[in-house]
Amino acid sequence: MPTARIRVRLQPRAARNQIVGWHADALKVRVHAPPVDDAANHALLSLLSRTLKIAPSSLRIVHGHKSRDKLLEIDGLSQANVEHILTETDGR
Repeated sequence: MPTARIRVRLQPRAARNQIVGWHADALKVRVHAPPVDDAANHALLSLLSRTLKIAPSSLRIVHGHKSRDKLLEIDGLSQANVEHILTETDGR
């Protein structure tokens, strides 16, 4: 089973949940949830699972649980597929 890794720059307490796009080597994502009790991380994983059309259990934060800069692993999709899907959804 393929596994992809992406870097994410997370902005909590945004007006809405949104994938902004790629900036340098990281995907910028905004979520409405605050960074309290893991709410922002859960919102991030929920948004990405819906966007990638995969189960939330296929996503995990491997680095940066308490930071805006995170490293995620995505099971079941290749690196190229993940980057293609996320590029197509920039700003939506």
